[in-house]
Amino acid sequence: MPSDHQRLLDRPQARHVRRLPERPGAPVPWPDWVPDPLRAALRGRGIDQPWSHQAEAADHARSGQPVIVATGTASGKTLALWLPVLSELLDDDSATALYLSPTKALAHDQLRALESLDLTGLRAAAYDGDTPADERAWVRAHASYVFSNPDLVHRSMLPRHTAWSRFLRGLRYIVLDEAHHYRGMFGSHVAVVLRRLQRVAQHYGADPVVLCASATMADPERAAQRLIGSPVRAVTVDGAPHGALTAVLWEPAEAVGIADHGQRTPRRSTIAETADLLADLVCSDVRTLAFVRSRRGAETVAMMARDDIEEVDAELVDRVAAYRGGYLAEERRALESDLRDGRLAGLATTNALELGIDISGLDAVLTCGWPGTRASLWQQWGRAGRRQGGALGVLIAREDPLDRYVLEHPGVIFDEPVETVVLDPANPHVLGPHLLAAAREQPLTEDDATTWFGPTAVPLLDALATEGQLRRRRTGWFWTSKESPADRIDLRGEAGTPIRLVEDGTGRLLGTVEAARAPATVHSGAVYVHQGDTYVVITLDLDEAVAFVGRETVDYSTTATEVADYRIVTTDEVIAWGDAHLARGEVEVTSRVVGYLKRRYSTGEILGEEPLHLPERLLRTRGVWWTLSDEQIHALGDLDVAGAAHAAEHASIGLLPLVATCDRWDIGGVSTPLHPDTGRCTVMVYDGHPGGAGFADRGFETATAWLAATRAAIAECSCDSGCPSCVQSPKCGNGNEPLDKSGAVRMLDALLLATPDPPEMTR
Repeated sequence: MPSDHQRLLDRPQARHVRRLPERPGAPVPWPDWVPDPLRAALRGRGIDQPWSHQAEAADHARSGQPVIVATGTASGKTLALWLPVLSELLDDDSATALYLSPTKALAHDQLRALESLDLTGLRAAAYDGDTPADERAWVRAHASYVFSNPDLVHRSMLPRHTAWSRFLRGLRYIVLDEAHHYRGMFGSHVAVVLRRLQRVAQHYGADPVVLCASATMADPERAAQRLIGSPVRAVTVDGAPHGALTAVLWEPAEAVGIADHGQRTPRRSTIAETADLLADLVCSDVRTLAFVRSRRGAETVAMMARDDIEEVDAELVDRVAAYRGGYLAEERRALESDLRDGRLAGLATTNALELGIDISGLDAVLTCGWPGTRASLWQQWGRAGRRQGGALGVLIAREDPLDRYVLEHPGVIFDEPVETVVLDPANPHVLGPHLLAAAREQPLTEDDATTWFGPTAVPLLDALATEGQLRRRRTGWFWTSKESPADRIDLRGEAGTPIRLVEDGTGRLLGTVEAARAPATVHSGAVYVHQGDTYVVITLDLDEAVAFVGRETVDYSTTATEVADYRIVTTDEVIAWGDAHLARGEVEVTSRVVGYLKRRYSTGEILGEEPLHLPERLLRTRGVWWTLSDEQIHALGDLDVAGAAHAAEHASIGLLPLVATCDRWDIGGVSTPLHPDTGRCTVMVYDGHPGGAGFADRGFETATAWLAATRAAIAECSCDSGCPSCVQSPKCGNGNEPLDKSGAVRMLDALLLATPDPPEMTR
């Protein structure tokens, strides 16, 4: 391990260190069916033999069996899928293949790697939103291997499938990269798109084999089958060598100069701590990626790291940058090239670079706050040491219930399996609109609908016909409108026209932000950071989808505050835990951004609060809630019921990612001492996606473990009356008032006391 790494490990912030040894590889002979030109090309890349899992997966795929390769980061999953696909394309000039990834960046990276093989006769090309119109026509007419994403398949290929008839007729393989990324609502949408794609391919006489590559996940065979809609063979024994990794759980240093008002001493902001570590590592010639949860956070980390580096070596400043969504295409490509070629020594990025873009020579990865899942954390840490040993992975904990829990219970990371991927292609809010799109592509029969879309499809089709959205005839269901129903569906839940960020005075386009995120991120007064330059939003025009910004140097960030209310639409299931009730069902949540906080970059100190007047938003989704009876509340004695419920709600949101494949920002919560729909004290957590994403239902199914962990996180925190590490929330619309930490523990004790398997209580 480099001495620079050891210097970090000797600091008191390194709360837990785990050294994972290197592992040798298991090479095997090439499968007999791999053609000589492909073997020669791969040997030219330094690949003399495949690893055992690569050959196993390739043999299954070659025999026509759908496969998921779920092995570690940098284990060579790409080659496992290249072997059958490229062999087929080289053997049969009429054969075609489709590669799909969650991001354009990854698709372009894979295309670049494939082109470096220089295989004669292979016609590979990208087809995405950045592809010019004339190139698109060439791809449809001539390409044998197309690199794209599910969005393009949904919006372009399937609605215009007659223009793709040549390609679809020859389709032998569909490659689905980074399959673990397809979870929640996005994964549910992609699952139905894959069924539509296979159905249309069959119409042209093709029967493509679906091949999936994924980071390690729980039960990959079942998850992949749910994703692609057919039985899958899972390859999980990793035969690739892996370098040693030193994994560190890092607690930021205590903040200086901030009154604690009787609470535990606040700690430096995770953003500032990550920026300091990034600067230290770059100055020590350690090539480093810093994963930051938000676009704004990535920009801020890069900006602060450059400021720190400038004091040490001004020549290194330009070797640090930010990378995130919302950049223009040419900016993204330039940054990817600079990182790959070593011109950048440090990069602060969102999870856009968590995926498998080939970046050699990285020494360290910093993860700024729990990334939402164990799979994501290991995927991020796996980006370091891809070509050499001695890698460093650091999780910098936030002042957050889940991060605090992980610091106190490192086994959650190192000794527990990765999460199960949660998706539900039968969700009627997902499946219904896609059935309209499928009917436009080809009229649907009953057998057709059931075969491709499951047993719930026919009742849904009947309902759509009753509503007048489809026409039912003797032979099936038909789409009769001229418009494309695909235009109504947003796979990523980013409905609405993206908001353009325009510099006032010059008219320069800086980037874009999704419409749904605009009220909370680019409202009037919001700070917007772009490659180290800070701008303040002057006006946000939602109707015109534009925000005008002015260049201004500020030392603070802005965080929107929201208020929310809810009603229970339907109760699907109720379980009695003694006098307490646990339930799930459909809920309706109304929310509105009412203001924003100004926080100092370096410390997170609140500098002020400003009001906003923005329109209300309505969300119909899935929720899980628990209630206590009046008798239980009375038995708890003297406590602030509203504050206790509010504190329990915050901690429950923070800990749900422990049992569900979600991020705390994908979910919301509300609580009340007496809700009119239950007549009881009620705490609810709900999915932040229309129709639900499976997270609240997962919370219901694992409620004992989830709520016991929530109770433990609160009880084990060392603060006196509540802090950001236990019951305070960074996105609370009520300014974290009222909160009753001890009352929340007592309330959860009463709830958990009568569970089927009561957890052991401490403190």
